[in-house]
Amino acid sequence: MSLLPTPATREPYAASLSVRDRLLPPMPDNPLWGWLGPLVVALFGGFLRFYHLGTPHAVVFDETYYAKHAFSLITHGVERKFVDDADSLMLHGSEHLFATCETVQDCAVYAMHPPLGNWMIGVGEWLFGLTPFGWRFMPALVGTVSVLILARVARRMTRSTLLGCLAGFLLALDGLHFVLSRTALLDIFLMFWVLAGFACLLVDRERVRERLVEWHAAAATPTGPRLGLRPWRLAAGLCLGAALATKWTGLFFILAFGVMTLVWDAGARRAVGLRRLEAARLDWPLGAAWLGGVPIVVYVASFGGWLATAGGWGRDWDGATSPGRSFVIDSLRSLVTYQLQLLGSHTSLSTHHGYQSDPWTWPLLLRPAAFFYEKTAAGCGADECFSSIVGAGTPLIWYAALPALAAMIGWYLAARDWRAGAVLLAYGMGWLPWFYYAIADHRTMYLFYTLPVLPFMILAVVLSCGLIMGTNGASSERRTIGVTLVGAFALLALVNFWWISPILTAEPLTYSEWLSRMFLRSWI
Repeated sequence: MSLLPTPATREPYAASLSVRDRLLPPMPDNPLWGWLGPLVVALFGGFLRFYHLGTPHAVVFDETYYAKHAFSLITHGVERKFVDDADSLMLHGSEHLFATCETVQDCAVYAMHPPLGNWMIGVGEWLFGLTPFGWRFMPALVGTVSVLILARVARRMTRSTLLGCLAGFLLALDGLHFVLSRTALLDIFLMFWVLAGFACLLVDRERVRERLVEWHAAAATPTGPRLGLRPWRLAAGLCLGAALATKWTGLFFILAFGVMTLVWDAGARRAVGLRRLEAARLDWPLGAAWLGGVPIVVYVASFGGWLATAGGWGRDWDGATSPGRSFVIDSLRSLVTYQLQLLGSHTSLSTHHGYQSDPWTWPLLLRPAAFFYEKTAAGCGADECFSSIVGAGTPLIWYAALPALAAMIGWYLAARDWRAGAVLLAYGMGWLPWFYYAIADHRTMYLFYTLPVLPFMILAVVLSCGLIMGTNGASSERRTIGVTLVGAFALLALVNFWWISPILTAEPLTYSEWLSRMFLRSWI
C-alpha cells in the first residue's frame, strides 16, 4: 500500500477499484501503533513544553494582559481593573491585585478579544495558583495535545503512521509553537481549536463516505441517503466556535472549512453516481446549522460571565437607556454594542511597535517578536550574560514549508488531490486576509499571528515527504532513498531546534553565544 495513495479517479486502474476503495482507502494495518506512535511523539513534545515551565519567573510580553485578565475572570467573572504594580505583586505571590473604585462600572476593563482564551488560562491559575507555572499550564497542555491531534490528522490524510508521527514530531520541534505553548497568550488556543475543528471534519468526511458506500451496496433509494445528525460535524462547529470565541480571526476558518466540507459532500455523492444537487438539498441545511449557528452559540456563551454579572465593560449600555425592555433583550443589545466597539478597535490598531512585521515577511521569519530580554551578571560563565525568548519558528521547518506549499499547488492543479486543496485553503485563509489589514488599515501585526496556519504548513511538508518516499508502484530503491532523505530532514530539524532552543527558553548565554543563535540579524 502506498504511503500516499493517489485518488483513484486520477489513476489508470480506477475502474478496477471498488467504490469502497475509491472513497475509503484502507488505513494502515497497525491501529495500536497508530495511537502509540503519536502518543509517544506527544509525550516528547509535552516534556519539552513542561520542562522548567515556570522559567523565567517573570511576566513575559503580553502576559501582562492575559494572565491578569484570566485571574479576573475566575475571580469576578469579568475583566476588572488592577493596581499599578500588579505584575510585581503577582510575582511575589500576592493575589490582592484589584483596584478599588467608587462604582462597579468604574472598575470595568475594556478587553480587546473574546474571553474564552482567558478563561482557559484561568483554569491553570485556578489549579496551580497565580504563578508563572499556573498561567502557562493550559497553553503548555493544549500545545502538547495539538501535537497528538496533528499526528493523528496526518496519519488519516496519508494512511501512514510514519508520516503521522513525522507531522507531530515537526510540530513538537517548531520554535514558534514551542514559545507560545510556554507563554500565556491567546494564539496557542486559537491554533488548537482550528486544528481540532479540522480534525473533526476529517473524521466526518470518512463517516459520510462510509454511509454512502453502504447505501451504494444496498441501492436503497434513487436519490441517495440522508447522512444523519453527523456528530463529528457538530463537534467541528463547537471547536470552530471556540476558535471564534478566542480570537475573531477564527471566523476566516469557519468560512473556509464550511465551504470545504460541503464540497467534500458533493464530491462524495458524485463518486457514487448521485447528482451534486442532492448535496444542496440533503446536506447543506444541517451543515449550515452545525457550522454557522453552533459557532455563534458558542461565541455568545463565552460571554457568560459578562452576561451574568453587572461589572463588565458596557454591561448596562442598553439597560440604562431602555429600562422598560426585557433583561435578555437589553443584555444582547449591550453585547452587540460591545462587539461593535471591538470591531472599531481592531480596525484602528496602528500604533507602531518595535517588533511588528508585515504578513509578506512572515514565511521568511524576517522579524519575530522578542517576548523576553534580560541582562544578568551570572549564569553563563562570563561577566555579562544575556537571556531572551524570541518568538520565531524553527528555520529549517519554515523554509522547507515554502517549496512544500508550492508542491501542493502543483499537486492540486495536476491531480485535484483533496489533501493538497485542504492544506492550501487553510493556509490561505489564515494568512492572506492579513494583507488587507496591512494595506487598508495599516494594522499593527506580529509574526506569531501565523500560528494557526503552522499545522497546515507542516502538513504540506509531510505530504511532500510522502511524495518523495514514493506513491503507488515506487521501487524499493526509490522508497529506501526517500526514507533516508526524510529521516535526514527530521534529524536536521531536531538539531536546528536544539541549536536555537537557548533563545527560546531564556537560557543565560554569553553575547557571542546569544548572537550565534540569531538566525537573521533582524531577529535582534
